[in-house]
Amino acid sequence: MNPRPLPLIFCVALFFGSTPVRAEDSPAFRDLFNGKDLTGWVDVNTSKETWRVQDGLLVCSGQPIGVMRSEKQYENFILHIEWRHMQAGGNSGVFAWSGGTIPPGRQLPKGLEVQMLELEFLRLSPEKDGTPRHPGYVSGELFGAGGLEVTPDNPRGKRSMSYEMRCKGKGEWNTYDVVCVDGTVKLAINGKFVNGVSRSSVRKGYLCLESEGSEIHFRNIRILELPGGMATPEQTAPLVAK
Repeated sequence: MNPRPLPLIFCVALFFGSTPVRAEDSPAFRDLFNGKDLTGWVDVNTSKETWRVQDGLLVCSGQPIGVMRSEKQYENFILHIEWRHMQAGGNSGVFAWSGGTIPPGRQLPKGLEVQMLELEFLRLSPEKDGTPRHPGYVSGELFGAGGLEVTPDNPRGKRSMSYEMRCKGKGEWNTYDVVCVDGTVKLAINGKFVNGVSRSSVRKGYLCLESEGSEIHFRNIRILELPGGMATPEQTAPLVAK
């Protein structure tokens, strides 16, 4: 008989030591998207037409390629985000511990990318020789982008692919729960943990949502901040002046 998993709020309470945690004092999720406008987000290198709010959803056109970032940096946290691609082969992602600017000659920032690909990506974006891409691409692959380095749990080169294919296709909602603590990241897809990395070279930075060529919708973007303070200056993304 398998033991029942501990409630999330109890697990979070362990970060605070043995002192009893009252409900009113315990960490709580808060919205990063209010369903009305882009409050809390800053465009980095996209356009006013890239991101819009429609029927309570955050809609990204996919053009141009780039990101918008959170106003503040985060170190240790749990991110909940729901997304759906609207085109076959769609490409997007969310960056954790990201830089708030784009390096010269690039379109995307340095950061830990949590990949969001529509299932037809493998067929519609083949390798140079015409063969389909590796299936590890399309179910929450984790990797360091722009020079960020990690140790993958389930290596595909320097990237970590999920142990189980759990993402849904075009028009269907997917749920990611991303736990980021002291350089370790664990990803749950649609209710099950299936991927992870550790020893991230950056451990505090911005969150970024990615525009990469096709329409994608987001909803229910929430964060639960956990105690931090271990990230060194070298492990922290540079602050961007407001």
